[in-house]
Amino acid sequence: MKRLLYFFLTLSFILLWSSCRKDFDFAPSTGNLEFSRDTVYLDTVFTNIGSSTYNLKVYNRSDDDISIPTVRLGQGQASNYRLNVDGMPGKEFQNVELLANDSLFIFVETTADIQELSMNSLEFLYTDAIEFDSGSNQQKVELVTLIKDAVFIYPDRDETTGIVETLTFDVDGDGTPDETTLQGRFLEDDELTFTNEKPYVIYGYAAVDEGDVLNVDAGARVHFHANSGLLVTANGSLKVNGALSTDQELLENEVIFEGDRLEPLFADIPGQWGTIWLFNDSADNDINFATIKNATVGILCEGNQDAGEPKLSISNSQIYNSSNFGILARASSVTAENVVLNNSGQSSFAGTYGGRYNFTHCTIANYWSNFGRQFPSLLLNNFITDENNMDVSNDLVEANFNNCIIFGNDNPEVILDQSANTSFDFNFKFTNCLIRFQNTNNFFTGDNYNFGNSDLYDDCLFNDDPDFEDPFENLMRIGNNSAAIDAADDIFALQAPVDLLNASRTANPDIGAYQHTTFDED
Repeated sequence: MKRLLYFFLTLSFILLWSSCRKDFDFAPSTGNLEFSRDTVYLDTVFTNIGSSTYNLKVYNRSDDDISIPTVRLGQGQASNYRLNVDGMPGKEFQNVELLANDSLFIFVETTADIQELSMNSLEFLYTDAIEFDSGSNQQKVELVTLIKDAVFIYPDRDETTGIVETLTFDVDGDGTPDETTLQGRFLEDDELTFTNEKPYVIYGYAAVDEGDVLNVDAGARVHFHANSGLLVTANGSLKVNGALSTDQELLENEVIFEGDRLEPLFADIPGQWGTIWLFNDSADNDINFATIKNATVGILCEGNQDAGEPKLSISNSQIYNSSNFGILARASSVTAENVVLNNSGQSSFAGTYGGRYNFTHCTIANYWSNFGRQFPSLLLNNFITDENNMDVSNDLVEANFNNCIIFGNDNPEVILDQSANTSFDFNFKFTNCLIRFQNTNNFFTGDNYNFGNSDLYDDCLFNDDPDFEDPFENLMRIGNNSAAIDAADDIFALQAPVDLLNASRTANPDIGAYQHTTFDED
């Protein structure tokens, strides 16, 4: 009986297997594949730097299981593209099976040397194709990538140990160089001018040595890898010499500091690189017509609050999408005109541990939407907490905000955090500013929040709509319905007689970095 049962079970399995056997018979494809796209555009990459991975989906819409005889790159093994077909890397594949009404993924990457492709070219459009089958059944999907030449600045790496060069400079001001853990190197004399001929790609920190000046020409593009940035050491200087652009999308004359990922997906991702670090005792740092975006801290400005000239003078510039601070100043001195700060994970401007700060016709906003923030657009304090959890105070000698918009998507957007040790100065004044501050439940008390005191708040507006164009997209022009229109102080307007776009503000000046304009407000 057991033998008979075993026989019937075996026979049933054979019949079942035979009935399904057609599922494992693959007919050759007949050129009827369909694709998720007819061209794969791999966004712009720098020479010799690998691209992101892009995907192509291949569909078999038929009711038959098929086998694609070949899937290959048109240039074969010589191609600078790389494929991964259903988990297998390579440049050519044989007999790729695809079930009926099913699909498969092909992943595409590239790394190319522009000098091998086109001598003396700054940009080169590199193309190839993925070919499916051959002869009359052949189908193709084109591959297109723009390769850019660049100047690369990076620290040395010991070939034996793999240790990357780190910076050594006088950190504590005692006259003796200190070893740091910051990967990077000092710029050579012939690297102290960044031109607009090629973009610059920086790995680690490119440092300006004592007594050196880094000049950045109008139209220059500076890209930073992750955890990279600029560092200006004692007695060094940074001069960013941008100019007004005629095309406000291309910004052809502006200097742009951003990350080294050029794909559109990364266009507005915060925290892709470190910071422009104006170290203690660096001096005469000037930034004009610059865009600084997607950093951790846009500018970190430390020390020298009592210097004869501001440690940092910044004008006609934008800083946005900083994962922490737009500008973080510590016991420092900053003068700003026609500056826009927006979208920061913490504060767009933080003047901490005292200092000297003068902002005129600036827009200090924060419409951070990635997740909640606990800091306002503008933070002022005059103390730090040391390693022993003790507050150490310092004078806030002055903090003047004239004709500025200080606004955002939270409330309040100004916090004035004065040391408990009142023997240290905490001097500030807002003149003709538009400020978001709704003192819910009278949470903020004390003389610093007495908005009726004209010695602290002179002719300011509170909580009225600035009518920004689209602050979540960093479009900070004000429209025809803005409360900032004609509300600026005439005398301070003469300090910055044209706005960020070169519109005159000598008559009927508006508060903020822009004169009002007409735009589509849908």
